[in-house]
This record gives sequence, structure tokens and C-alpha cells, in this order.
Amino acid sequence: MTQRVLVTGATGYIGGRLVPRLLEAGYQVRVLVRSPAKLEAVPWHDQVEIVEGDLGDAAAVARACDGVETFFYLVHSMGSGEGFERQELEMARTVADAAARAHVQRIVYLGGLHPEGVELSRHMRSRTAVGRVLLEGDVPAVVFQAGVVIGSGSASFEMIRHLTENLPVMPAPSWVRRKIEPIAIRDVLHYLVHAPEVPAGLNRTFDIGSREVLTYAGIMYGYAHQAGLARRRVYSLPIPAPKLAGWWVALTTPIPHSMAVPLVESLQHDAVAAEHDIDNYVPKPDGGLTGYRSAVQLALGKMASGEVETSWTNASQAPPSDPLPSDPEWAGQTVFVDERTRSTDVPPEHVWRVIEGIGGSNGWYSWPAAWAIRGVLDKLVGGAGHNRGRRHADRLVVGDAVDWWRVEAIDDSPAGKVLRLRAEMRVPGEAWLELSALAARSDDGAGDGAGAAATGTIYRQRAIYFPRGLSGKLYWWLVLPFHGLIFPSMARNIIQRAAAYRSSTSISG
Repeated sequence: MTQRVLVTGATGYIGGRLVPRLLEAGYQVRVLVRSPAKLEAVPWHDQVEIVEGDLGDAAAVARACDGVETFFYLVHSMGSGEGFERQELEMARTVADAAARAHVQRIVYLGGLHPEGVELSRHMRSRTAVGRVLLEGDVPAVVFQAGVVIGSGSASFEMIRHLTENLPVMPAPSWVRRKIEPIAIRDVLHYLVHAPEVPAGLNRTFDIGSREVLTYAGIMYGYAHQAGLARRRVYSLPIPAPKLAGWWVALTTPIPHSMAVPLVESLQHDAVAAEHDIDNYVPKPDGGLTGYRSAVQLALGKMASGEVETSWTNASQAPPSDPLPSDPEWAGQTVFVDERTRSTDVPPEHVWRVIEGIGGSNGWYSWPAAWAIRGVLDKLVGGAGHNRGRRHADRLVVGDAVDWWRVEAIDDSPAGKVLRLRAEMRVPGEAWLELSALAARSDDGAGDGAGAAATGTIYRQRAIYFPRGLSGKLYWWLVLPFHGLIFPSMARNIIQRAAAYRSSTSISG
């Protein structure tokens, strides 16, 4: 019989890539997720069994474990607030107990490389403790320990990419001279897919890496070479300064402060494999392990072709808020709306193309300096900031991050298309931005609109804000003058870009 496996973290960076590879390898895959709606847009949605539940809920975990042979535990709480270490230990104990009761044969966990006998960062200490809980349970565990994961969309890769591209000369803390053994995401997935083949009963950690040891400065030099940049200058200062460096990383890269600090704190020690025993149980990938520069080249190629499967922003998504209520449900509530409408003879499909490409490298079509300044202010108060970018340059699906927004809905109807974005910046309330390309129609006299013919597009743009308390109302009145500058030009420029696209299409045709 085909083996059934359970994957937690399927909406995250690693888990979201592992699931389709397990399916390709012939496994029956079940996923446990808190919000099944996050999986609606993934191409493998209909090929897996989805169980709704939380890892803190013992009954839900027990339900998910029923009939499972291998449990892939790919969840961690980096970026969570205080108390995340206790939360991670409790979840690990719940998983170990439920797996034992359901007679699961193996648990697979992905932790981090670290030296012995040193004081680890809270993040690394927690991941190590989780691995220990699983190894001490009644179900044999395979605990992989990996260093920096290099792949399109990974948090580590995005940090390296933005630091290297933005800072040709970088004074850096002393940890840039620490040794690191990176590993390509494709090799991590190779080991995970083959983990169920490890002999039954084996219960231990395995260090995995590329067999190529570099310094963090060397990693940045290597990225610059592969990206075709001029040689970077990295100067090591004789201070570790992890918290200060965390703030610097947060301000110069898309990584928010809540993730940047634990990432940087984890760089204070060497992260090099102490053994390569996995070679005795799992064959190396075809063609061998991927070298660092090859991994960078592959990641850049995926980004250039718009084939980034998952991103760190999937895993960093804030807990889902209530969706935007429909307009009739606003009655009796305090709600502020800034609405702009423009008509154009440009067809809706051209306007929608511009709307769907908003954010990232395309920007927001108005006052880029204002958006950038607001993004820096958001980073300073611990928010997502405005430079997370987007996974694809011209395509969006529900759940994608677009700078400091999250795609909440894409509505497609005969009337036209609507993109709804939910704000993930720090504001005292809940905010949404709606961009619509609606078909404009004229009545040819047939009556009741029966002979209406499409004549262009009605572009509608709405900023919707539900304030929280007095501070929320004051915030709206504070930013309203800036809306008066930014939003009219945004609507105008979107229409102009759509017209330019129509013209270029007509010429090329």
C-alpha cells in the first residue's frame, strides 16, 4: 500500500515545497493547517487530504495522525512574541504524544546546525529543544540539522541578496567572519523526501550541508559574483552587536524586525556539519550536492522567470483577521472610505494587467518616496515594512504578500475583476485596499440593458479603514492629507499605464 504521510507547515516555505515532491514520489499526503483557505490557490490542493486544526490542539493533532506512517513536523515560531520557546515545546510534546498513540512509525524534523557547548540564541535554543523532545519520545525521529538555506524566496537568501545589493561597502559585526555551511533548498527537500526510507527504529540527528564551508562575508562575495555586481567590501568590526545588527538588517532588507533579530542572533556561532552520516542511509542527489554559487544561480533564475514556488512571507503571515465585511454590513460601524473612480476607453483586461502587477519592482504608481518613508516608519515600530516585494512580477494568488499588503481576495465576475489587499502594516485598526477593473457598458436601446455593449473600463479604487478606538480615528485624520496627494495620482497613473500597454499591444500586433 502507498504510505500515508502527514505534513505540518504546508503553508510555509519548506512545507509548501515538500508537499508536491512527496506527491511526485508516490506518497499519500495529508496536511494539517489552521486555515485551509490559505491552500486554495496552490496547484496541489485537490491532491492532498486537508485536516483543519492547530498544533496546540491535541484532538486535532490526533485526528491528523490517524493512519499516518511518517509525520513531517516543519513548524517553528521565529518572529513570534515572548513565550514562543514555551509554546514550541508544548506543541512538540503534543505532537510526540499524539504520534505515539496513533502508532506513527517516524517523525521528521528540520532544525539548525550549531556547535556544542556554547550559549545559543533563543531561536536556535528553541529549535534544538524541540528536536530533543522528539528524540526522547516514543516514536523514532529523524532530526535534520541544516545551516543557511539558499533558495528563491527563503528568508536567509533574501537577507543575503538585499544586504549585498544595497550595500557595496558594509561595516559589519564580527559574526561575518563566522564559518557557515550553506545548503541549497533542492538538497534539503531531497533529504526530506527520502527520510521515510531511513531504517525503521533509527532515532538521531543528521547534519546536512553542501560540504562547502564559507564565511558570511564569503557568502556575500559569492552572491555579488553570481549576480554580476561589482566586488563588495565587507569590513568586520570587533563587536558582535546582534541586536543593533538585527535592526540594521530589518531596515535594509524586507525581513521584519521580529524575524531579523533572531536570524542575526543565530549567526553568532559557526554552523558547520560535524558529521555526514546521512550518506550511509540516503543517496546523494543526482549530480551531487549543489554548491553555493550554483544554488545562488538557480535562485536568481527562478526569480527572473517568475517561478518562485514559496516565499518566507508565506510563513511570516500574520494570524488571519476577519475578512472585509460586505458594504451593507458596515451600517452602524465606524468606517472610513477613500474612493476614487475613473472611466477610460481602455479595455478591462489591460487595466487589470496593471492592477495585478502592482507593488514590488513596479511600485504603487505614485509618490514612491512617500511609500518608502512610510515603510521605514512601519519597520521602526516592528511592522512588515514596505519592501517585502512579491513572489511573482505579474501574477497574484490569494495569500501572496505584496509589500506590506496580503492578497485577501481576487474576485472575477462578468462585471469585472477586483483585487482586495489586507494591510499588514502596524496601524490602530484594520485596513484594506480594493482595486477594480469593471466593464463600462452603454445601452444600445434594446431596453433594460439587454443590448449593453462594453465600451471601456470603470476603474474603482477604495481605501477602507475600520479604526480601533480614538487612536484609530486620529490616525485616519492624520494620514488623510497624504491620501489626497497619493491616491488621485495612483488612479491616474494606473489608467495611463493601461493605455500605454494597449498601445504597445496594438503596435506589436
